[in-house]
Amino acid sequence: MIAFWVVAGVLSAACAGVILSSAARAATRAGAADPTTELYRRQLREIDDLADRGLIPETERTTTHAEAARRLLAATDNQAQAWTADTSLRKPVLVVAALTPLLALGCYIAVGSPGLPDQPFKSRVAAWRAAEPATLTPPEMAVVLQELIKERGGDPEAYGYLAQAEMASDNPSGAARALRRAIELDPNRADLWEGLGEVLLVEAQGDVSPQAERAFLEALKHDPKLVNARFHVGRARIAAGQRDVGLADWRALVAELPTGDPRRAAVQSAIASAEGQAAPAAGPALGGQLAAVQGMVASLAARLEDNPDDEEGWVRLVRSYAVLGDQANRDAALAKARTKYAANPDVLKALDLAAKTEPMR
Repeated sequence: MIAFWVVAGVLSAACAGVILSSAARAATRAGAADPTTELYRRQLREIDDLADRGLIPETERTTTHAEAARRLLAATDNQAQAWTADTSLRKPVLVVAALTPLLALGCYIAVGSPGLPDQPFKSRVAAWRAAEPATLTPPEMAVVLQELIKERGGDPEAYGYLAQAEMASDNPSGAARALRRAIELDPNRADLWEGLGEVLLVEAQGDVSPQAERAFLEALKHDPKLVNARFHVGRARIAAGQRDVGLADWRALVAELPTGDPRRAAVQSAIASAEGQAAPAAGPALGGQLAAVQGMVASLAARLEDNPDDEEGWVRLVRSYAVLGDQANRDAALAKARTKYAANPDVLKALDLAAKTEPMR
């Protein structure tokens, strides 16, 4: 490490030398006349030359000649003062330029770690792979999963886990790439298409972009009952000006959801919000997308209570609570799932990654 900082100091000194050398050359021209007027005079001569050779029409010659002449007169009326160089500052500037790299190196030796060995990326990846997955940060887990996929080949599940790691790393673009690769391997998986749409929502800062809408529509081709996808397709149509069509989609969704399903009241609240009305008394206080998301999460939690043998459902529940910033429910769901799948390291990794998802802002 010390060799690196020595080289950096030498390069800094060299850069300072180049800058000072340029400044010294400029100082030798101090007091020279302002070149602006000569520039415009030369421009006038060039315009006449081009016109004489027939390269520009006479009408263009007249207009450009007049404009250049106007600028020449303005420059003549506003003659700039000749620039002068203050030579008294040369020595202090040279001293500061010479001492700055040395001072930086001295500060690093005093408070830094000059003896710290290099940390090649390959050795760090090897250490991450040997570590307990729960101790890794989401970016580290994403790198480990990428390495495993390179070595062993990827399947849709592996790319799905990679997408979760990328999302937890605040890298929705990487998550989208992973999900697209998973879809290439299994294009009939509705959950992958829906997941891609949700990732694209994050990329678009909550708006249903055309790409997200296409992903949700593709998901619905394979599973027309997907509530999330249907809700966001309705949002997209309302945003595109097809308000009646979008509201009809939402009303059809409400009609198909059971009366006790929290998502039903949430979608009703979104309908009321789109119509500029107050939310129904039986619905949640929040309207719009957040209300729908909260209702869907509550419904997922209720479903897992009745049918706990759904590892993907537990991962989605933990991630959903993390996105909502509900740490208490996130930790409770994580504890239940970790107990149930204690013998399945892949599920435990996915749960830990889901728990580290950053809350939405």
